[in-house]
Amino acid sequence: MARTQSFITRYLLSRDNHTIGSKIGGSKTGRSNTGVSNSLSNAISRRASTFGAVFVMGTALLGSSAVYGAEIAPSAVKFMEDNSQVMSTISGKTGDAVAGRKLFSNRKLGNCLACHVNSDMKEHSFHGEVGPSLDGVAERYEAAELRAIVIDSKKALNEDTIMPGFYSLNLGVRVAGKFKGKTLLNAQQVEDVVAYLQTLK
Repeated sequence: MARTQSFITRYLLSRDNHTIGSKIGGSKTGRSNTGVSNSLSNAISRRASTFGAVFVMGTALLGSSAVYGAEIAPSAVKFMEDNSQVMSTISGKTGDAVAGRKLFSNRKLGNCLACHVNSDMKEHSFHGEVGPSLDGVAERYEAAELRAIVIDSKKALNEDTIMPGFYSLNLGVRVAGKFKGKTLLNAQQVEDVVAYLQTLK
C-alpha cells in the first residue's frame, strides 16, 4: 500500500503543481510559492492516502472474488467427461487439512477409518480394511481425482463400490430417514477432507 500511495502522491503532486504553477507563476504580488507548495503537498498526501487505501481494498476484494466463487449444490457439481475429476473447489474456499483430519477420524461424520487404514492416525484404533489403504494416496491421485471420489465415489470409481458419496444425494436404496435429501458432508467439509488426503504422501 505504501508503494501505491507513493505513486499516487507523485502523480497528483506533478499534476497539481503544474496546474497551480501555471496560475500563480506570473503573479505580481511578490508572495513566495513555497507556502503554497507545502500546503498543496500536504493536501495531496492526504488525498493520496485515502485514495490509496480505497484502491488497495478494492483490488483485494476484486482479487478475492476472482479466485473463489459461491458454494456449488450437489446437483450442479461438474465432473470431467470421464467422471474421474472435479477440477474446482465446490465450497468456494480452499480446504483446511487440519479440519479435514478431524473429519476423517470422526465416527459420526467422515468415519473414513471404518473402511481405510491410515498410518497417520496411529492414535486411533480399529482401522478398517474393506477399502484400500490410504497411505500415500496423495501420490496416487491428483486433488481433482480425490475430490471426485469423495463427492460421489459411485460416479468417479464404479457403481458397485460400497463407499458412499459424501456430497451426493444418491445414497442408495435403504437410506435412514434423517439422511434422505441430504449429503453426508457439506461442501466445505469435502474440501477439508480433500486437503487432508493431499498430505498423505
